[in-house]
Amino acid sequence: MTDRKDELAGNLAKVEERIAAACAAAGRPRDEVTLIVVTKTYPAGDVRILAELGVRHVAENRDQDAAPKAAECADLPLSWHFVGQLQTNKVRSVVGYADLVQSVDRAKLVTALSKEAVRAGREIGCLLQVALDAGASGRGERGGVAPAGIEELADLVAASPGLRLDGLMTVAPLTGEYAGRQRAAFERLMDLSTDLRRTHPTATMVSAGMSADLEEAVAVGATHVRVGTAVLGVRPRLR
Repeated sequence: MTDRKDELAGNLAKVEERIAAACAAAGRPRDEVTLIVVTKTYPAGDVRILAELGVRHVAENRDQDAAPKAAECADLPLSWHFVGQLQTNKVRSVVGYADLVQSVDRAKLVTALSKEAVRAGREIGCLLQVALDAGASGRGERGGVAPAGIEELADLVAASPGLRLDGLMTVAPLTGEYAGRQRAAFERLMDLSTDLRRTHPTATMVSAGMSADLEEAVAVGATHVRVGTAVLGVRPRLR
């Protein structure tokens, strides 16, 4: 194996051990948690190696990086997740390759996604990004809808052609009452997921936890964890 493949294989094994241990500690079967490798800023060559190593879910947060990478890796058996804040002028491009958009947080974006999904003849999975640091504006520092806005937005996604409501996502907030309290933040997300499933029982996906806090997310019931640095290494700074 190449040096890079050896490196990624070793990192993946360590992350797998962490997820397995967290599942065991929580009394959960290992297959309840799906690993999504966040490949932003890393080249298509790394994505290809990850696919060879068995990774099936990858995530990107910038369309200008993701679109060419997804095209270059179109022959691979991968599900592509878009996890960044998404502007409506990028929706047509994102719908071309993303299987799931994890950052749905406003009605205007839902309308744009539905229009492009129908045009492309695709069904796009949607997670509502929940802002646990939402202030008076109803949005968080890194995007997201306030908890009070989940029900209305969920109903809109569920009623929109070409879209499928899959569940909720959050990023542990850096400010507000949950700052530095990842487990409490993820517990709150799980409570919101329980509420959502009362009216949308198939919206079972809960995406939470990253390299530093995946154990806390698994402990409270997350179904998907988004891991970048722990698999790929410390990212080069974006210029």
